[in-house]
Amino acid sequence: MWSELTILAKLINDLLRCFTGILRHRRAFYSWQSWNHMTAVGTGSVGIVAIIAACTGMILALQAAGQLEKVGALSYVANMVSVIIIKELGPLLTAIILTGRSGASFCAELATMKISEEIDALHVIGIDPIRFLVWPKLLAMAVMLPVLTLMADLVGIVSGGLFSAIFLGLTLKTYFEQCVNFLTVGDVFSGLIKALGFGITIAVISCWQGLMARDGAADVGRRTTKAVVQSIFLIILLDFFFTAINYTFM
Repeated sequence: MWSELTILAKLINDLLRCFTGILRHRRAFYSWQSWNHMTAVGTGSVGIVAIIAACTGMILALQAAGQLEKVGALSYVANMVSVIIIKELGPLLTAIILTGRSGASFCAELATMKISEEIDALHVIGIDPIRFLVWPKLLAMAVMLPVLTLMADLVGIVSGGLFSAIFLGLTLKTYFEQCVNFLTVGDVFSGLIKALGFGITIAVISCWQGLMARDGAADVGRRTTKAVVQSIFLIILLDFFFTAINYTFM
């Protein structure tokens, strides 16, 4: 247990060193690696994120309508859909999707390289594995998760509006006016801060578990499972933490 935490602490320290290297205008990472990971994380996840966000928007509209219609406040469907997606479900669902898709991939890649001694080979030829392998993954996740969250927010709200117009009798004009009047820039910003925190968490946990692989090919599966479970657990905890802070300083 303590040895694993020691590896995590060293990993975080090395990543902070990479970050301070960028601030000092030194070459702290391999840009082509970062772009490749951004492409894999971003464009590869657009379809599944859009589909889930669209379904979520329609489900929220239907559930909200069922309750609000009882009190004659059907027009407030837009308020509920927009705020829940922007502040909670947009970042949360996107993070969970990327945990299963990209986080698991990061962990399996590093675990395989660790077991096959490719990471040791990088040390021998003078390449820092953290800068070459881990930092680009962290950067890609930290950039693309907020971007995908924005896309999920937009798709979820639009799909909720279309569903409300077709099945609930609300006009699109009324729906989007309610969204604009109710939402604030702070709501969008709080959702993006969550997404950034989730992205960093996924990358660090996934790479940490991958770097701890030791016991042959079977350990790749175990480490990947641990990475996904731990990432989702920490994402939920972080979501509670960010929401509590946001509620306290509203």
